[in-house]
Formats: sequence, structure tokens, C-alpha cells
Amino acid sequence: MQFDSTIIGMDLGVMRVNATTRRLLAFAAAIDANDAPALDDDQPCGLAALPSFCVALEWAFLQDPDRSRLLGIDEKNLSQFLHVGQDSQFHASIRAGSDLRIEGSLVGLSSVRAGALLSMRIDIRESVVERLLVTSWMTVLCRGASIVGADRVIERPPAFPDAGRAPWKQIEIPVPRGLAHIYAECTGIRNPIHTERRVARQAGLPDIVLQGTATWAIAGQALARQFAAPGGRRLGRLMGEFRAPVTPGSFITLTHDATVEANGVVAFEMRSAGGGIAIANGRAVFIE
Repeated sequence: MQFDSTIIGMDLGVMRVNATTRRLLAFAAAIDANDAPALDDDQPCGLAALPSFCVALEWAFLQDPDRSRLLGIDEKNLSQFLHVGQDSQFHASIRAGSDLRIEGSLVGLSSVRAGALLSMRIDIRESVVERLLVTSWMTVLCRGASIVGADRVIERPPAFPDAGRAPWKQIEIPVPRGLAHIYAECTGIRNPIHTERRVARQAGLPDIVLQGTATWAIAGQALARQFAAPGGRRLGRLMGEFRAPVTPGSFITLTHDATVEANGVVAFEMRSAGGGIAIANGRAVFIE
């Protein structure tokens, strides 16, 4: 597989979708957000999605057949594409019943030892008033791919505020064996390395691995439980680099700042049961 650096700047087009109650509830259930209003669709103010729900929409956008052809993704090579980084800014809540407009562009391509890193910016807007709801920067590793031309990056996420040196706190979170399957079916984020052991082993993995976005979303929800307040402070941004695999049927350990910095930043990392860093350089920003 080869990528030409001239593709950077390419517009990935537009997808329109309705944020159905069913999809919002399914995502919340998939990451076990049982204590959150995200599982109550009978609220007077209506149902709002968890911030991390954006990834379900973004992957639906990328896996659309026309877009997959543009990126060279098909069923035969899907296991070569690994999501390795997510940085999302949550400008406003996605609400049940909203008509949404999703658009994206390719913003970076670089060569690494394992293949090629492809970066995308994806915006989610409310269609009627064109209000920006979420901006995400996604990085995907295309294993074994090469690049024609020089590395090229035309846009990066905004710089993160500095994190302080607050005391750390740890939380151990179970990862049931069937979680990757439940997450795949509830979100539509499907890659056989997450659910089919034979495919995972053929791809050089020891077992199926939990989706990086699931680990990222679970971290965001756990941090929100600690630091968000109804009608007050909320999660405004969540970033992490996906590294060591998490094997379902084990646990993950979230280590994070015990307090929120004055600038709203909480630093965190996630480790697998084996001690590998599953999410590195994690940052969450809480805003009023």
C-alpha cells in the first residue's frame, strides 16, 4: 500500500446523519455508563450524548464506501489500519434527534518504521444552525504502507495547556471478555482484530484487542465521574495516544491527577493488565 503526499489537504466530503436516541443510548451502554444521564432518555431537557460518542459518528464517516475507497481501505486490508491517536474538542453537546453534518479532510502524512501515519480533521456540526459541536484530530497507522514524496503536515491540534504536578490517583477498571464485541455492535466501529482471534493472531497480535476508542471513552467517562458537575464543569477536550494493546478479559488501570489544575487540565494514562501503557500522554480539559 502506498500513499502520495499530494493527498494532504484532500476534502473527504460530507455525510449527513441523525443522532438517534437509539445510537446515543447504545454508545453509553457499550462503555458501561450506568450512572450517567446518558442512559436516561426521559429527561425534561432531553437526552445528550456522552462527549466521546463523537467517535461512533467519525468512524461511520470514514467507513462510508466512497470514503473508504479514497483512503484505500477494504475488507482485505482493514486489519492493517490501526487507530493510534484521538484528540477531540467538545464545543457543545450532541443531542438526541439532531440532524448532523460531518465533514473532514486529510491534514498530515508521515513515514514511520511501522508504516505510514495518516492524520485527519473531522468536524461535526448541527445541520440546521451550522453550529460546531465537535472537532477531532484522528491519527491512523497504516501498517506496512509507504509514502511517495516527503512527509507533510498542514494542520495540527491546538497546543494543550500545561499540566501541573498534582498527586496521582489510580482506578482499576475491569474489561469483560465480550466488551470489544459489545462495543463493535453498539458503535459500528468494526475491525476483526478486535473481535476475531484468528484474524488478530494472523495480524501478529497475541489475542483480540479492545478498540482504542473504547479505552479512550472509558477513560473520559471515569474522569468525568471524578471532575464534572451537573450544570457546571464539563469535559471540554480529551486526548490520548493509543499504544499497548488491551486484551479483553482483563483490566485496565487509569492513573490521573487527583485534582483539576487551575487551567482545567487533568493528566492521565491507562495501563493494561500486563503493565503496558495503553494510552500515553493523556490529557483532559474541564471547562465551565
